Amino acid sequence: MRALLVVNPNATTTTERGRDILVRALRSQVDLEVAYTQRKGHGVELARDAARDGFDLVVTLGGDGTVNEAVNGLMTFDAGAAEGRAQERPALAVVPGGSTNVFARALGLPSDWAEGTGAILEALRDRRERIIGLGRADDRYFTFCAGMGLDAEVVRRVDQARHKGSTSTPWLYFRAIAQQYVTTNRRVPLLTLELPGEPARSGLTWMLVQNTAPWTYIGERPVDPNPRASFDTGLDVLGLLQMQVGSTARTMAQLARGSDPKGKQVLRMHDLAGFTLTAAKPIAFQVDGEYLGECDKLDFASVPGALRVVC
Repeated sequence: MRALLVVNPNATTTTERGRDILVRALRSQVDLEVAYTQRKGHGVELARDAARDGFDLVVTLGGDGTVNEAVNGLMTFDAGAAEGRAQERPALAVVPGGSTNVFARALGLPSDWAEGTGAILEALRDRRERIIGLGRADDRYFTFCAGMGLDAEVVRRVDQARHKGSTSTPWLYFRAIAQQYVTTNRRVPLLTLELPGEPARSGLTWMLVQNTAPWTYIGERPVDPNPRASFDTGLDVLGLLQMQVGSTARTMAQLARGSDPKGKQVLRMHDLAGFTLTAAKPIAFQVDGEYLGECDKLDFASVPGALRVVC
């Protein structure tokens, strides 16, 4: 089996020694090549080239951003390949190396890179894999979530802080949430949700889209606003219809406690095949915790049977 290991050298929880151990362990089972990402988007290119060159497996060592880039490379290497035909592209294996590792943990893998390596090696020995569905926002695929509005602005603030030397911690995210909430104009509805054959839902100030559960973690605690979301179903959404101080604080507290968000301002939908989000003006958006800029329209789709995952 030919495999490419895509390594993010800046991954939060790994060291050079740990990477060497991983490489030796993988080479005991597969014909391995190693490539290091050098810039944003490089993981897409590496995974796409591996698929075109006939590799059987792409392994990532990094956080959710590294995984997302590899997934997009695998999904776009052949413009003529059908989205839902997972057998037409290499399998993916994920060794957690980031601060949160939502995708790996959603698959049931350990959050520690060493334990995760052991789980992947066992799965390779047993030839154990799973076919999962993905989400897509325009031409960008995502594994567990996408968002327009509040969460994307928080991700942007966290990215800016990390570029200035801050460490990715739950406290950094809490601080970014508080700062963003204070500066957001809560009186201006921005988003409209359009479903085929249904009246449009307007007046939304934030929209979270999940391809699986949970949405994220606070330390070891999962944050699970749409607990029925699954790799095996369509997309789930959570939207806020307004951002008044009391109602929004109550919703955020419900999320932090791990309980289902409730209230007149909360819009939730399950197992959607596709929909469109439009904004009155360009608004921040993110996929899998990666800030991608601003836009005023996104077409979302569920892509079932998209990818083989070793787990």
